[in-house]
Amino acid sequence: QVQLVESGGGLVQPGGSLRLSCAVSGSIFSINAWGWYRQAPGKQRELVAERTTGASLNYSDSVKGRFTISRANAKNTVYLQMDNLEPEDTAVYYCHVDVMAVGSTGWGEPYDYWGQGIQVTVSQ
Repeated sequence: QVQLVESGGGLVQPGGSLRLSCAVSGSIFSINAWGWYRQAPGKQRELVAERTTGASLNYSDSVKGRFTISRANAKNTVYLQMDNLEPEDTAVYYCHVDVMAVGSTGWGEPYDYWGQGIQVTVSQ
């Protein structure tokens, strides 16, 4: 069983910063790709930032230069550092990982998982 636990969200004023964390636990061999998505009220879920299996880093145009995605390998934790936050960043943020985990055969198999979502509110 693989679990993702997100933390670090909350209320912040415009111009402020938050760091979201996503702790991955369970029987995994590796985390091969990871990313952060967000969904604002009445809108579709959108990609915020990702690190692909090919080691590319991609950011949405709206967050380039303000957000940074990273990972602490030893902790199996992925992060989203969010600086200079704007009211338009208000949304529920979700982490997503592609992993090799123990499958039903006992061997490594690819899976992908989502975090439970965490609220980020940017307001005066």
